[in-house]
Amino acid sequence: MSEKTQEVIALTKRLRMPYLRQAADDVLATAKAQRWDPAEALRVLLEAEVEGRERSMIENRRRKARFPAGKTFDAWDPVRSSIPAATQDALVTLEWVDRHENLVVCGPSGTGKSHLLEALGHAVVDTRRSVAWFSIEDLGVLVRRHRVDDTVAKALVPMLRSDVIVVDDIGLLSVTDEAAEGLYRLVDAAYERRSIAISSNLHPSGFDELMPPSLATALVDRLLHHAHVVQTSGESIRLQDATSGKGVKPLTR
Repeated sequence: MSEKTQEVIALTKRLRMPYLRQAADDVLATAKAQRWDPAEALRVLLEAEVEGRERSMIENRRRKARFPAGKTFDAWDPVRSSIPAATQDALVTLEWVDRHENLVVCGPSGTGKSHLLEALGHAVVDTRRSVAWFSIEDLGVLVRRHRVDDTVAKALVPMLRSDVIVVDDIGLLSVTDEAAEGLYRLVDAAYERRSIAISSNLHPSGFDELMPPSLATALVDRLLHHAHVVQTSGESIRLQDATSGKGVKPLTR
């Protein structure tokens, strides 16, 4: 490594440009051998820094989203889904996120609801936007924790900084009063400002089975006003895999 290259690398440390630093040795050597215009060498180095920062930002947002299983569209089989192909394609465009619309995916357990929402969440992050993932139980904990000092609304503010807020597995277990209140408060606060995406074993019209009817009515009114409702059907994909022997790899001795 030449003395000049060492000086450049030292300056990148002072400027906190780690990705430019990683590329500097190879790029400067190539630029010298191929007699690049100095502006071209500078462009390539700055591009390496920009791309590195963008990759880091996306991965940081992916970690902060708290996705439960890391499932993306790479593992999604559109043929096995009961959702019409045209609907799947429309959701992947993320136009509903651009318009701050909601998404409700409802249907029996094991029919791909959570996988679809997580894959869409990763797609949102890949477009340099942010996602927050919660279970409805998380919302109940939040309400219980902040009700004492009446700071529930304040506690929702960090959640509302995300472009998409996912609430997974509604209706799988009984819903506490605090969880129902938390879901209502979230939907109300995000109304026409952020996209809410939920998965549920029940269609929203049946939410009065999970919570007081008056609260369910107000919640569903706001949730569905600008929402795409997608219903899944059929036998559990997990159960199909289990009964066909695809659920686990064979044991070896």
